[in-house]
Amino acid sequence: VIARVPFDEGGLTGKINPDTTFPKGDFRNRYFRDERKKEIWARVQNIDAIITGEVDSIAEAALRYIISFPAVTSVIPGMRNRNHLRLNIESVNKGPLSTDLIEKLKSYRWIRNYYH
Repeated sequence: VIARVPFDEGGLTGKINPDTTFPKGDFRNRYFRDERKKEIWARVQNIDAIITGEVDSIAEAALRYIISFPAVTSVIPGMRNRNHLRLNIESVNKGPLSTDLIEKLKSYRWIRNYYH
């Protein structure tokens, strides 16, 4: 399994909040339209509350969650700069999340279709 877009177009970086704006023409204006930035922010805050102590960031939790499943052989997180690359490598090198945290995070599965 190749896991792509593990940060949910930026939603699972912890950096998108209700006041976030994107440049004109950026696809995220459609992806995070209406109340979606507010919804993402609320969900990320709830996730952040349960990951504290085991991981350093929402982004780290997202990457480590994905690599916690043996079927995943590759992850395509993307990165905009060297610091993102460094953080992604450090996160993956920490290995899978604990079984307890994986089970807690499963309850945050969010099925939605942003293209409708």
